[in-house]
Amino acid sequence: MRDRSGERDEDAQAFYGRWARLYDLLARRTPGIAALRARAADACRLERGDTVVEMGCGTGANLPYLAERVGPEGTVIGVDFTEPVLRRAQALTADYPHVQVVRGDATAPPLERCDAVLATFVTGMLEKPACAVDDWCGLVGPGGHVVLVNAASSEAWYAPPVNALFHAVVVLSTPPTTRLRYERDPRRLLDGRISSAHARLRERSAALAHETHTGGVVRLTGGRVR
Repeated sequence: MRDRSGERDEDAQAFYGRWARLYDLLARRTPGIAALRARAADACRLERGDTVVEMGCGTGANLPYLAERVGPEGTVIGVDFTEPVLRRAQALTADYPHVQVVRGDATAPPLERCDAVLATFVTGMLEKPACAVDDWCGLVGPGGHVVLVNAASSEAWYAPPVNALFHAVVVLSTPPTTRLRYERDPRRLLDGRISSAHARLRERSAALAHETHTGGVVRLTGGRVR
């Protein structure tokens, strides 16, 4: 028998694999998303020759931005646990020999050291996001950079209609999406995880940048680790 965590993993694998093509389209065609990805890559403060890891790289939309910043003498590693999604990432980066895409767990990076870590729209999926941020800070070491980009409920004055739409999106994108009721409100769970992750990065960082985009829903936090 599979335990419940195993069943959840299979649900997530099937869900994200089934919707890989749609996610890929949204990742590239959503208005403003290209500028956001460029901003996230800039926040990594990369130099040519650096090694950068993207945790939860998805279909690879960020990887070309990172590859351009480290140059052919650098290394970009994209990590994700969903095979159909990774196949799309591999196809996207086929012309970048210094980009590697590997199947793995964002909480167990496949290397011992790098210069920067980028995690976009992934910490909300982790059971212990603050612990993952600690691991990523340890991976880059003092002076390295960690950048988080996530979507959470807006705190702007016009938040109510924005958050109503955001809540619908969260429910539709939470595997298996066939439930009318969840044991825990998916949006509240997501908000808590993201708040925890960004707060931990602020604690661990000496130099910090924090921005909000898309009506206050998207948060970008980048820090140089102490």
